[in-house]
Amino acid sequence: MRSVKKLSDPRMSALTAGTSLIVMAFAAFFAYGFIHGRLVVQNNPALTFQNILTSINLFKAELFGWVIILICDVVAAWALYLVLAPVHKGLSLLAAWLRLIYSAILGIVILNLVFVLLLITNSASLASFSIEQLQALMMLSLNAFQSIWSIGLIIFGGHLLVVGYLTLRSRNIPRIIGILLLLGGIGYIFIHLCNIFLPEYSKLISTLTLIFTLPMTLGELGLAIWLLFKNPARESVS
Repeated sequence: MRSVKKLSDPRMSALTAGTSLIVMAFAAFFAYGFIHGRLVVQNNPALTFQNILTSINLFKAELFGWVIILICDVVAAWALYLVLAPVHKGLSLLAAWLRLIYSAILGIVILNLVFVLLLITNSASLASFSIEQLQALMMLSLNAFQSIWSIGLIIFGGHLLVVGYLTLRSRNIPRIIGILLLLGGIGYIFIHLCNIFLPEYSKLISTLTLIFTLPMTLGELGLAIWLLFKNPARESVS
């Protein structure tokens, strides 16, 4: 009972949420920004296959990074609910469910990378496939990774919209954080809707990414830092 009370303590919830968001940010930079962008070359299956084959441990490190991200997302969903429930219990629960749905989709996304790893590390046992067929299957999985993740990020954008609204209603959290979260949510939704339905408009997607990168980055990061260093006072439940 005592441990449950500690977990529901506003300060402990804030520290848990802030730590999860910070760890997730670093893991995402490492897994996607550094490794994935280095190994995967769009429209070049042969080079991508060779990159992963010669850097298999690096690719495994990327997979490990995604697992850390998944765990942190689940923990953040729970902790943010506890932090924001005093502002509005129903909306904070909605935000938590949206993030958990995104986390479930992220788990499916990770399975695509596991399939890529199995294809490459077991290529000798797949002798009936030509190297071109293996490369095509690998790129299909990597493209599925990107497309399914885009669906998840649209839902994640919805999560940020709800969290942004709740932070604006909060008596304690700076309004600039709420504004950045709302802009970040809009950015995620528009960018990834374009990725799915208008992939041929690459210039539009690049422009939207350029416009929304700052709020998408600073929104959750700003909230995480605030949660780590501020003690959220109790607010009346709506």
